[in-house]
Amino acid sequence: MPASPRLSFLASPADEAQKALAHLVEVHGQCEPEAADVLVALGGDGFMLQTLHRHGGLGKPVFGMKLGTVGFLMNHHRDDAAEGLIQRITSAEPAVLRPLEMVAQTESGASVGSLAYNEVSLLRQTRQAAHVAIDLNGKPRLDELICDGVLVATPAGSTAYNYSAHGPILPLGSRIMALTPLAPFRPRRWRGALLKADTEVRFRVLDPYKRPVSVTADSHEVRDVVEVTIRESGERTVTLLFDPEHNLEERMLSEQFVV
Repeated sequence: MPASPRLSFLASPADEAQKALAHLVEVHGQCEPEAADVLVALGGDGFMLQTLHRHGGLGKPVFGMKLGTVGFLMNHHRDDAAEGLIQRITSAEPAVLRPLEMVAQTESGASVGSLAYNEVSLLRQTRQAAHVAIDLNGKPRLDELICDGVLVATPAGSTAYNYSAHGPILPLGSRIMALTPLAPFRPRRWRGALLKADTEVRFRVLDPYKRPVSVTADSHEVRDVVEVTIRESGERTVTLLFDPEHNLEERMLSEQFVV
């Protein structure tokens, strides 16, 4: 990375993020994302995910600062953020994330693909519980899961929806995915599974007309699905930059000892 990297500032619509954007651009100038060395995302985790979906294909590292509600993927925003930003970026520690690739087949016959940096989640669309079969690498593993839903989470996303559903927190770089049920009714005590990252997960909706199901890859929702295939991306990676005292791996470890 250059000693004085070219920066592209991206901000959520929130007033606080827009105010910080104006000040940072005044001090450092502004580059288009394609011409920058580093993208600087100002907002919360939702905006960070938007940034990764919009610009992840550029292969640029992203330094986030929390100016939103939730900021697990962000660094702290400081009052002297503009003055010390270059030093923070040049001394930051990288965390490489690899997203999930999802392909959903709908009742209408459409095929819809999307990436997910946090998780892919299937959810019932009505009061009727979902009935889902689970195949791993083409082999049936669970003939029928009756539930509100089921999700597959990346290590980076394991502290989000997955953790709220009592799924495990996964260490960064572990090359493991979490398969976690949401309010399972049958098998009642099934807690999910830990899968190698190269596992292909296929969900088959068993009664899609009576019990419709939607799937969401991060924030991209597809309704009325009949089958969903998920695998870790073999090509796409993104690099997030973190202050050494605030690195993502340490925060994910600390999260497991909160009482």
